[in-house]
Amino acid sequence: MPKIVINSDYGGFGLSEEAIKLYFNYKGWNLVTEESKHEMPLFYKDTIGDDNFFNEYNLERNDATLVRVVEELGDKANSNYSLLKIVEIPEGVHWYIEEYDGREHVAEMHRTWY
Repeated sequence: MPKIVINSDYGGFGLSEEAIKLYFNYKGWNLVTEESKHEMPLFYKDTIGDDNFFNEYNLERNDATLVRVVEELGDKANSNYSLLKIVEIPEGVHWYIEEYDGREHVAEMHRTWY
């Protein structure tokens, strides 16, 4: 069964600094950080630059490495605004993530005619 990572509470999807570091480690990527005026540093693959900026929002939620990190770290994978959960769905389901105020669920795609 495919596994998908979602945010199960209001606030929005995000990863902790520990989860991002572990993700980079498992991918075999060189992690470069840059201090930020926000809560966490900015993360880059190989060198600092717009083209190398790591944004966890762009990750495929069924990415095997992402699932592995969330399974391994549990609550430690959560950012300050997320409560991550792994949802398993049946094989062959065409799915997407639906979100309201940051809280997400997995929905099945259906056909629509007008």
